[in-house]
Amino acid sequence: MKKLITIVSAFLVASLVFAAPVKRTDDTKDLAEFWNENDIKIVCTDIINEVVRSPRIDRFERDNDRAPVVIIGRIENESNERIDTSIVEKKLENAIINSGVCEFIADRSQRDILHDELRYQSDHASVDTAKEMDEELGADFMLNGSVKTVVEVGKKQTQKTYHVVVQMIDLQTHRVVFSTENDEITKLYKNTKKKI
Repeated sequence: MKKLITIVSAFLVASLVFAAPVKRTDDTKDLAEFWNENDIKIVCTDIINEVVRSPRIDRFERDNDRAPVVIIGRIENESNERIDTSIVEKKLENAIINSGVCEFIADRSQRDILHDELRYQSDHASVDTAKEMDEELGADFMLNGSVKTVVEVGKKQTQKTYHVVVQMIDLQTHRVVFSTENDEITKLYKNTKKKI
């Protein structure tokens, strides 16, 4: 056991000593070459600004005399690394809700919990306070997207660019009414030789 701890400790120290620094094409500092919190902030800020300024959102509000109702579908991870895209989904949702440009409804997992509560209320809450089933607000649009990476490996360094695409789709007609892409995140890092 002591030998195992010594080996693991030596491996950790070696990995810290020989870790290649990551250089971004912007001035943000990264500890590793993978997708991180800085990337999420940069991408979400850019996408949110585009959604908020979209003329389609303005047109919908003028034509319907109300803000559009949106549901987050999925932001798919189609990259070559593990990315928790639920963080991106939640940041987009929070920022757009707080902008006041769109109304959001609960996602599928939240609605299942809400339906359970409504069933419970129908059996156990007073008639005056129980909320009724089938009074939900329907979404006008669904926000979907993906995160992809393009990796270029050279002899001495690797360049990784993240492409984040977000689309807003009309649920009635399935038309894409808004689409944006952010490919501002590019990272350069030195290739390391793995020693056995």
